[in-house]
Amino acid sequence: MSEDVIQIDRLVVRYRGKPALQGLNLRVPRGSVYAFLGDNGAGKTTTMKILTGQVPPDAGTATILGLDCWSKATDLRHRVGYMPERPRFYDWMTVADIGWFTASFHRPGFLGRFQTAAERLGLDTSKRLKDLSKGGYARVGLALALAPEPEVLLLDEPTSGLDLLTRREFLASLGELAAAGRTVFVTSHSIAELERACTHVGLLRDGQMIMSTTLEQVRKQVRRLSLRFTGSPPDPTGLGTLLERSATGRFWQVLVRDPDPDAVAALRNRPDVTDFEDQPVGLEELYAALMSKAPEAGAVPMVRKVGE
Repeated sequence: MSEDVIQIDRLVVRYRGKPALQGLNLRVPRGSVYAFLGDNGAGKTTTMKILTGQVPPDAGTATILGLDCWSKATDLRHRVGYMPERPRFYDWMTVADIGWFTASFHRPGFLGRFQTAAERLGLDTSKRLKDLSKGGYARVGLALALAPEPEVLLLDEPTSGLDLLTRREFLASLGELAAAGRTVFVTSHSIAELERACTHVGLLRDGQMIMSTTLEQVRKQVRRLSLRFTGSPPDPTGLGTLLERSATGRFWQVLVRDPDPDAVAALRNRPDVTDFEDQPVGLEELYAALMSKAPEAGAVPMVRKVGE
């Protein structure tokens, strides 16, 4: 897990003079399931286009498996699987036809693996693409992304349009791919579901990373402290970086980043405090807290090298 399969350094992309990515830095280690999260317009799809060689960067570099994503895009096609957020196919073809057609651009074995993936995803290969549901259309994209037997899998909103059981089955399969040594880089708005599968997480806001770390470290670094008190309300000063605070009557709760153990212990031991709880936060709750919090002057982003 020490080798960085995806490396992005000081990446800048502009559209019509406006920045979409502003000096983006990112590391994705081999064998990880990396959840790349951000609001609409944050730059996730632009990052995917850079990684798949669809557009060149205005500045900076992006590599996969040590190969430049723009100049070596053809070589990477056989080692990287990609599913765009809105796949577009020749709708007059059947599912079998699109597998056969795409196989002509790939190495031997692609078609057989596509047929296996299509069967596993419950696709009727005799159906025309134009007759498929939104979920069925998405399944075709997944099957095509898996068919090259890629070392790296890039998935842009892969579960959009899939039913609940298919989403869960697919997300569970991501762990199997990682266990086999493959690396998965995935964007999704189904954050709570993705948390079950990912090992690493990165949060993107306005074209810049505000957090990049392992899921294990997230659970250590961000805590929810809640309690009841009978005296004066607790002062959160010194607990750590305050992300959220709420109070209702005698119930008090905060979300704290990098909590100070001594300050937390002192709060716990206050004689007027009861029902004290110190818990990790879920990825969805963390996302909401960090994305809604405007950056303060001089604030240090929560960006740490993955694997620390």
